[in-house]
Amino acid sequence: MKIAIVGCGYVFDIYMRTLRAHPEISVAGVFDINQERNRRVKDYYNFHIYDSYEAMLADADVETVVNLTWIHAHFEVTKKALEAGKHVYSEKPLTRSLEESIELFEIARTHGVRLYAAPCNIYSDMVRTIFKVVKDGTIGKPLLIYAELDDNPIHLLEFEKVRSPTGAPWPLEEELREGCTYEHLGYHLVWICGLLGPAVSVTAFSSELVENKTPTLPNFVGTPDYSVACLHFASGATARITCSFVAPRDHRMRVIGDKGEVVGDSYRHYRSPVYLERYTKTSLNARKFRTLRTFPSLGRIFGIGGKKIPLLQNWKSHAVMKDQTVRASLKQRAVEWIRRREIYAQDKFVGIAEMAREIRENRPQFLSPDFILHVNELTLLVQGAGTTGLATKPVTSFEPIGSIPGAV
Repeated sequence: MKIAIVGCGYVFDIYMRTLRAHPEISVAGVFDINQERNRRVKDYYNFHIYDSYEAMLADADVETVVNLTWIHAHFEVTKKALEAGKHVYSEKPLTRSLEESIELFEIARTHGVRLYAAPCNIYSDMVRTIFKVVKDGTIGKPLLIYAELDDNPIHLLEFEKVRSPTGAPWPLEEELREGCTYEHLGYHLVWICGLLGPAVSVTAFSSELVENKTPTLPNFVGTPDYSVACLHFASGATARITCSFVAPRDHRMRVIGDKGEVVGDSYRHYRSPVYLERYTKTSLNARKFRTLRTFPSLGRIFGIGGKKIPLLQNWKSHAVMKDQTVRASLKQRAVEWIRRREIYAQDKFVGIAEMAREIRENRPQFLSPDFILHVNELTLLVQGAGTTGLATKPVTSFEPIGSIPGAV
């Protein structure tokens, strides 16, 4: 599949980390409204640079447009690409309005093209392994999910100094203006809804807790830096998702059943270890002891936390197993190895790879339009809950999506 990418900011370089692991995808060219970004990307990756977005859309060789623009530009950029007869893969959230998202899918149907959206971490080895444990009944009936997305106190970490390999600044103001919920909730929604189906009710709260996050913005930005949502599902299961730019980093994912639990450390690490615990009286009672809680290695002797289980691999697992960077010094490669092992290992191109395969094989979308709309609606509801909170029923739904494709 030939793709073209619009938007060459910080996230663009994250995508580029694993491009070489997807030889079936070729980049026809890129475009950014910032000419300096175009120049730097050209120098670093040697990609063709389009003179304008219209020139990109006029290129008959381009089958798919990958939309990596700012959130507020998603609707217009995607709309133009669909109307030009291009498939689109968009960063999340799809739009900031459910009505706009519905309109985009109607345009896609009218023009006989497909619309996909990030995030794609549902395809990770970790999530795939968690799904199998649950589907096999190993933890019994799934009752409760705890999903954390605390992403550190953003005001203390000097993100304004962070740069990508091509010099793009970390999008501090964009992240703060849009809020942690818009930026991050989807990472948990895709796997939770993929596992449990559509949510039938939502209770949520959101608030802005930290002022003076950066000198270049008002004291309070006006969007939440903390949110919490409880989702109820038709099966009777419940999920609680917490997002913040306030609390120290915690990305844990726990699925708790009536016989045990399965746990992953981070949605952001596609090969994060997965631990399975089958509850026993010994393990449950052992949690009462402070020493066993304080020293996990000792606690595991009594069954607390269970055992690490082998990860299931997929056809694209290799993308995060080794260095895929275009060019780097020995020092940069050492840093990359540590990052990939200890911090995060994402393949943001795997969603595009799955898209390309579905189109090539003329298969239905695994993450269907209805699924994407549901995730979009839930994100919007939680973002807008405010300090008075909300309790409501989503208007969107979807048919269960089944097993994750791509297993080997």
